[in-house]
Amino acid sequence: MRACLLLLASTLAAQTIVVSPAGPVKTLAEARDAARARRRAGSTGNVTIRIGDGVYFLAETLVLTPEDSNTTWEAAPGARPLISGGRVISGWKKAQGARWAADATGPEFRQLFVSGRRAQRARTPNFGFYRIDGPSPRDKPLQLRYRGGDIKKEWEGGDAEVIALFAWADIRMPIVKVDEAARLATLTLDPRPSNQEADARYFVENAPDALDMAGEWYLDRKTHTVTYWPVAGENMPAEQVIAPVLVQLVRLEGRPEAGEFVRNVTFRGLQFAHADWSMDPKGYADTQAATPAPAAIEATGAVECKLERCTVAHSGGYAIAFGRGSKRNQVQACELFDLGGGGIKLGEAGQSPNDNLQNYENVIADNHIHHLGLVYAPAVGVWALQSGRNQIVHNHIHDLFYTAISVGWTWGYAANQSKGNIIEYNHLHDIGKEMLSDMGGIYTLGEQPGTRIRNNLIHDIASFTYGGWGIYPDEGSSDMLIENNIVYHCKSAGFHQHYGRENLVRNNVWAFNRENQLMRTRVEPHVSFIFERNIVYFDEGRLLGSNWTGDKFTMKGNLYFDTRGTGIRFAGMSFDEWKASGQDKDSVIADPLFVNAGNFDFRLRPESPALKMGFQQIDMSTVGPRVAAGQ
Repeated sequence: MRACLLLLASTLAAQTIVVSPAGPVKTLAEARDAARARRRAGSTGNVTIRIGDGVYFLAETLVLTPEDSNTTWEAAPGARPLISGGRVISGWKKAQGARWAADATGPEFRQLFVSGRRAQRARTPNFGFYRIDGPSPRDKPLQLRYRGGDIKKEWEGGDAEVIALFAWADIRMPIVKVDEAARLATLTLDPRPSNQEADARYFVENAPDALDMAGEWYLDRKTHTVTYWPVAGENMPAEQVIAPVLVQLVRLEGRPEAGEFVRNVTFRGLQFAHADWSMDPKGYADTQAATPAPAAIEATGAVECKLERCTVAHSGGYAIAFGRGSKRNQVQACELFDLGGGGIKLGEAGQSPNDNLQNYENVIADNHIHHLGLVYAPAVGVWALQSGRNQIVHNHIHDLFYTAISVGWTWGYAANQSKGNIIEYNHLHDIGKEMLSDMGGIYTLGEQPGTRIRNNLIHDIASFTYGGWGIYPDEGSSDMLIENNIVYHCKSAGFHQHYGRENLVRNNVWAFNRENQLMRTRVEPHVSFIFERNIVYFDEGRLLGSNWTGDKFTMKGNLYFDTRGTGIRFAGMSFDEWKASGQDKDSVIADPLFVNAGNFDFRLRPESPALKMGFQQIDMSTVGPRVAAGQ
């Protein structure tokens, strides 16, 4: 018996590899290679790689292939190891004025973190934006008409980059030529058709003379010198300054075309940080949702892999991307923050009839995702492209400049693979922040039978111009259930359907939205949506905005209340005229008697007329993460 126990203990020990700064296994690459060696020697079963406290600077991206399947990478008990794609910049010396400088010989970088704080790459203007003079640039390559002396001749052909915001997308391009007499700057690439906005906002980054205030930095690529202007209280010899080296920290490289997948890899309790962002020398012009942004952790052909209680922070692109051929993966109880891009990306733009290449059935749950879009403003909190049957549930997403959750990547009624997604119990707020337009808390595209958007708490959605919506079924969004959501404090409307077919919008609260409460844009020959048993409660703006012509929508059994006490107009009609047109059968105008609407407590009192009409109380007690993220 004792011999059997000793053999069992020896076998278990053989399946665990301990990583520690003290060694003998000191790096993650060594641990991966040790696990490979054991498997090649005949070891079977799951391997646990247990990582002790400390900072692990990656010399190169940690690449895992199908032979690295069935591996758990986890923090040692009580430890919170940090896996960094950066390097320490030291040897700081006083420079001109309040600036400090250091030798940055080595890989170039586009971000700098000072004692855990993201420093601002030299920018002008320091606050706010310049404005393009006149209509959207349509010349090829893009020619930007500037005002006054906003763009300087000495920036021509240098490292300075123009970042311009056009409605829901951005561009980032170097300056090729400056014509001071015409006040015309020629950039590197053509604008995309969607890059349109008159008098659009822009700023310039990475010009040497833009380093003019505390908190900014500039890298001189010719002399390999980084210069930084400390903020109050910083003591440069004592600060830890980290510059990213790697664009990607971890890459799971399956070969789905060959039916070879990375399977059952788990990351648990780890901190990932300091992935950089990259750019083609000519820059980019985005279409939507920060498509050029890389991901710190990226997977192709990953099946049943997990990130649990991890953090991804202080990085330049998306935190996590499960791409082509990835399915049944999970991101649970993670914290993703201080990111140049978005949080989590699922799937790709293209579709495939080959199941091996499809993306589906992933679970994104109980995560805290916040402070995003710090490089790529159009980034999304959770973005599912051609990807179906995912669960995006119990997440807390806030403080970003575009959309919190975006699902679907087919415009109109063409075939797509974004069906059956579940978007439930998420808390989404402080979205848009008046930076971009045409965005929302939850955004959808294309036909999505089986998709359910339920029990989400959505508030404080603010666009720059048009399009700050709470729930936004955009082009072709069809066959979805939108139910039991509470949506308030949205700039343009709580609900807006651009166009689609037969969505059921039922038992929601739409409250305190600014310009309109509800919007519908395109008239089509089929029923746009059925809007029933909703409460619409407001104190400013109109009830119905945009286009409510025709009769291809159904509204019934709703309760409306305008606290101003004025008569509510329904697309220019009185309530009686509206009902006579065939809409809102069994609907009423009455105070729903919320417990405390002024404090955003939208529970209904027992005597509420809405309850008598069949409205069901919406329980928000379990909205957001059920466990503390990243712990």
